[in-house]
Amino acid sequence: MASKDQIRANALHTDITTIGWWRFLPGWTHAYLLLARIDRPIGWWLLLLPGWWIIAATAATVPRMLWVMGLFLVGAVTMRAAGCVINDMWDRRLDRRVERTAGRPLAAGTVSLLQAWCFVALLCAIGLAILLQLPLTAILTGIAALPLVILYPLAKRVTWWPQAVLGLTFSWGVPLGWTATTGDLPTAGDWWPAILIYAGSVAWVFGYDTIYAVQDMTDDRAVGVKSSALGLGRYLRHGVAMAYLLAVILIGTGLWQLLGQGPWVAGGLAAALHLLWQVRQIDAADPAGALRLFKSNRDAGLMLTAGLMASGLMASGEIA
Repeated sequence: MASKDQIRANALHTDITTIGWWRFLPGWTHAYLLLARIDRPIGWWLLLLPGWWIIAATAATVPRMLWVMGLFLVGAVTMRAAGCVINDMWDRRLDRRVERTAGRPLAAGTVSLLQAWCFVALLCAIGLAILLQLPLTAILTGIAALPLVILYPLAKRVTWWPQAVLGLTFSWGVPLGWTATTGDLPTAGDWWPAILIYAGSVAWVFGYDTIYAVQDMTDDRAVGVKSSALGLGRYLRHGVAMAYLLAVILIGTGLWQLLGQGPWVAGGLAAALHLLWQVRQIDAADPAGALRLFKSNRDAGLMLTAGLMASGLMASGEIA
């Protein structure tokens, strides 16, 4: 079991906050906002970015690119919230035994299981309304992701590599973004780049969520929850480095085959250097530092997004 000193250290880096803009909303909404992680935007950013990459790379026009990116923004916030509720419904008993998560609304009892079911139904209805703005192929692609959303919490109980399952889930924006901008699945000539970019995104998610799991290594070991951080053990840094290297190679190769050279290369190089910096900073004995590194992946993803948007603007003639 974790010592009192370890528990106090974990409490210092909990990602559950008691301050924020949401405090000005009616009191009855607070528990639901915390349950949906609205106070912590990093989750929806990381869900959103792979979709933005492929939208910027495949949209035929700038207005179409911006419209679909806007829909994905709203959809990512909504469906990330739904995923968090589902995750906490699965994990409510385990969360009570982990210092970082003991204050979550379901674990703490401030939201009942029935209320959580109603809330997730509302969120899914909003997500469906967003999805219905897209072509039929994209709608079906979005619905196909639901089993992954439901199964991820179970993976933590049966495998040391639940981060790989999360990677499959959080990278679904790649096939969804493709079908949203093109209206169809990749053609025979485009399958390979699409697969490479999706696989590279899975590797990226695996890497950053392994860093995130460093926060809970002591408690996870005590309660029997599995994670790639525990599975890698003393090879933690090597495992994250390999995942990030694979992500850079696969995403870079896929985008090169799809777009050739362009401004996106500069964004990709900046993102790759950021990932290298993360690897050099990893310290399994520093949970608070792990949380900071995890959150910094938004910046890495936005670097690539900016490069891809610049490439899209150049291809459309908006910039010379």
